[in-house]
Amino acid sequence: MKKLTALIAFLSCTVLFAQPKQEEQRPPLTRILFVFDGSQSMYGRWETGAKIDVAQRLMGQMLDSLQEIQDEGNFQLALRVYGHQKPVPPQDCSDTRLEVPFGKGNIYKIKRVLKSITPRGTTPIAGSLLKASSDFPACEDCRNIIILITDGVEACDGDPCIVSKRLQKKGIILKPFVIGIGLDEDFKNSFECVGTYFDAADENTFKNVLGVVISQALDNTTAQINLLDINEKPTETDVPILLYDHTSGKVKESFVHTLNYKGVPDTLVLDPLIVYDMEVHTVPPVRVDSIVIHSGTHTHIGANTPQGELVLKASPRMSNNISCIVKPQGKETILHVQEFGTAQKYLSGTYDLEILTLPRIVQKGVHIKASASTTIAVPPPGMVTIQTGVSGFGAVFVQREDGYEWVVDLSESSERQVFQLQPGQYKVVFRSKFAQETGYSKNKEFRVSPGSSTIVKIN
Repeated sequence: MKKLTALIAFLSCTVLFAQPKQEEQRPPLTRILFVFDGSQSMYGRWETGAKIDVAQRLMGQMLDSLQEIQDEGNFQLALRVYGHQKPVPPQDCSDTRLEVPFGKGNIYKIKRVLKSITPRGTTPIAGSLLKASSDFPACEDCRNIIILITDGVEACDGDPCIVSKRLQKKGIILKPFVIGIGLDEDFKNSFECVGTYFDAADENTFKNVLGVVISQALDNTTAQINLLDINEKPTETDVPILLYDHTSGKVKESFVHTLNYKGVPDTLVLDPLIVYDMEVHTVPPVRVDSIVIHSGTHTHIGANTPQGELVLKASPRMSNNISCIVKPQGKETILHVQEFGTAQKYLSGTYDLEILTLPRIVQKGVHIKASASTTIAVPPPGMVTIQTGVSGFGAVFVQREDGYEWVVDLSESSERQVFQLQPGQYKVVFRSKFAQETGYSKNKEFRVSPGSSTIVKIN
């Protein structure tokens, strides 16, 4: 029996103290689509041979290097070719085809198709990019990348810039890479709006550019977000942050900012192909747009977020919770509704407060200092019981310097009502619902002191 009891105790402790193992987050699947120029101009001479021969050879070498890591790496490849099916003239702007769809272990097939390409036709770049959007099977967590390799500009009626921006805006693809093979200087500018352009002026440069592009497409990089205090030190933390894709507007990352055990901002792994917009959810939020992550380097992202604390203290005599509306000074935008008895951080600045007591208390120009606490307290209210004897219509008013201000209406169906009112001079105006003349209205003044109990009888 003792052994059984000990076993039960052991199992109970195991259940209580066992911590669930945190699952490692699998990186998104990277899918690279090569859009390859198979148009007639690829027969043009380029250093040691025709452009098509040089491109086929160097791309084959690049694919051989990827073969070693494809089985281990979390990426897939595909190949679309244009200008290789129908000769010119006549021009056929529909000459584009997905030759090798996405899949694992298809590098050999891509190499074989590349070697078999015979340049024949025109250059429908816009049409190929548009068709390429359907080459990526549906996927909730994928990085879709296009690498366009071309020796010429758009030869049909399409606009590659418009198509590329539309696909990026919809979140179908990330910003494409464009590798120009021996392009004329006059044509280079036309590709900068399509994607990140690389000029392969010679064979060696083309080989190096291929390596750089593949490296950038497959590698993530590190960054840290520095939330700066009043002294421009990265000490602010514990704030939710959302990172958006600047082009598509979609949320790419969401987390709560953290300082690591060394007291410095924790390291993030971010996609260098995305330009980010950052929203730091302080009160009010801070936004930083068009953040560029530099591949291969540790990027520091800064945001000025000096915060101070607003502490709202309520009297223990308050039987009901009260709230405070916080607005930027001189504006009607509501930033936050804070409950009394709580503390809330705000960006250092000046605010207007509207405290929802009876009557409301308005405090303008409340300054919240960085790294400090500002405390707001309200006087203890008085408990006021209004007895009318009959149901009817009426309201309570508080006396101000320039007259009376409405506070609260009386219930039409109750003969006895209790209110918590702030200290001050008041007046109640009442008429029985059975009295059909204004002259039967009754008025009674009363005073409320902090913590007092007052009975107001209207006979």
